[in-house]
Amino acid sequence: MLKRLLLTLLFLAALLGGLFGLKYQRITEQMAQQQPPPPPVVSATTVQAEHWEQHLSAIGSLVAVRHVAIASEVAGKVTALPLIEGGSVAAGDLLLSLNADSDQATLAGLKAELRLAELNFQRTESLQRDRTLSKSDLDTARAQLDNARAQVSRQQALIAKKQIVAPFTGLLGMRQVELGAYLEPGEPIVTLQQLDPIYVEYTLPERHLAQVAVGQPVRLSVSAWPDERFSGTISVIEPQIDRDSRTLRLRATLANPTQRLRSGMFAAVETLLPTPKAVLTLPRNAISYAPYGDSVYLITPTETGTLQVNRQPVSSGEVRGERVAISGLAADAQVVSAGHVKLRNGQQVRLATHSTLEQP
Repeated sequence: MLKRLLLTLLFLAALLGGLFGLKYQRITEQMAQQQPPPPPVVSATTVQAEHWEQHLSAIGSLVAVRHVAIASEVAGKVTALPLIEGGSVAAGDLLLSLNADSDQATLAGLKAELRLAELNFQRTESLQRDRTLSKSDLDTARAQLDNARAQVSRQQALIAKKQIVAPFTGLLGMRQVELGAYLEPGEPIVTLQQLDPIYVEYTLPERHLAQVAVGQPVRLSVSAWPDERFSGTISVIEPQIDRDSRTLRLRATLANPTQRLRSGMFAAVETLLPTPKAVLTLPRNAISYAPYGDSVYLITPTETGTLQVNRQPVSSGEVRGERVAISGLAADAQVVSAGHVKLRNGQQVRLATHSTLEQP
């Protein structure tokens, strides 16, 4: 009985061993027949050596070259209001007229008195030459004539003040009076701004004082025209440094023939420096950004003639368009620009045949 049991156990062990051996052989043959997966295909670009224009960045505000709130010096009823809200006017254009009927009548009376004073002076002068009247009588007649002339001039000036004209060429704002209204002295009528040229005022830290000068070019952008850059030059540098902020105040002048730049606009200002800066750059999509540091996949050839990638830390800096200034790589180094997702250190790769190296 024991012998039969032993034989059965030996038979089962041999059977199971044969089955396991056969299975192992098949698995080994399948593994031997399997080919390694092909290297992933990636696009590549190279590190470019460039010279970037240097500038000092600041925030500024646009200011009209001239800006006044036009008001009347005298009181009166508005009889004419030819100004057009928001329209352009030239220097001397009539904006508003006040009623001057009584002033014109007063002027006519003063002119009559002036004519009488002139005749009186002429008679006195003639009699004084004949020694009929004394020199003091002539002086009195001359004084009366001068006074009459002054009264006429004064009245004419008063009438002129009732014709409100534009003091300079510019753009009008919204009017604040209506036809037929009674206008008090000093009451605002409308604003007038000269917008061509236009100023931009901004500040820089005091450490940049040696880098700026009158005539230096500036460039600015505004949110209303985000794709356009406006150019000008520094026209004034405030001689005093602000004690509280330790900043330097500057004013630049820009041509504004289309008047798209308006007073009060927020502006991003760049003060251009004369010496360009040498930088190494890559496209944005070649850099992997992460909280623990930026990196790229550097492509290097192997001894067998294949290509492999290795993660390389880099320091990214200023961004201009689609290019990023970097450090940590040499010029002309080749890196992956597309296909980063499944890459790992030491992995072999193939370059896409249809891709070309990106240029700045």
